Amino acid sequence: MSTDTDTDAVGQLEHALEELEVSLERVSAADASERLAALLTEPAIGVDLPFESVSLPESVTTEPTAAALADAQTGITPATFAIAEYGTVALESRAAGDEPISVYPEHHIAVVAASDVVPDLAGGFDRLADQFDAGGDSIVFATGRSATADMGDLVHGVHGPGEVTVVVLEDR
Repeated sequence: MSTDTDTDAVGQLEHALEELEVSLERVSAADASERLAALLTEPAIGVDLPFESVSLPESVTTEPTAAALADAQTGITPATFAIAEYGTVALESRAAGDEPISVYPEHHIAVVAASDVVPDLAGGFDRLADQFDAGGDSIVFATGRSATADMGDLVHGVHGPGEVTVVVLEDR
């Protein structure tokens, strides 16, 4: 169930993501699978989503080989939480492959529940502590698209996805 606090944090996240040139899609759980299918470019790889009534489109491979990972155009992962202030999503680094699936394809789609969007860094640290207390041991923070200016001008997508979309499940 979405609250006013969730809505405010999601609005703040949306604003921060706009500054980072990252898209945000707000969807209900009932519409999420269809929306994910519309957003992806095949071949696509992903991690099973832990949200009730939300599944990956059938065309998404969930046990990719190294070759499938290298060829994938889209990677879909769940985000454990998001920090609205910075436009950051927290991704677990698990054996299921969340981290490489979020980094190697050209387009990363992160799925997060609106109730898991915290407004600021303090809320992020609280969520991180909760995650570690529950046995989690590795989180990757992703803020915007990959970028580097090592050789001069800022270039996106050199060391990771050139396009990022955050899908917020509004009724989780």
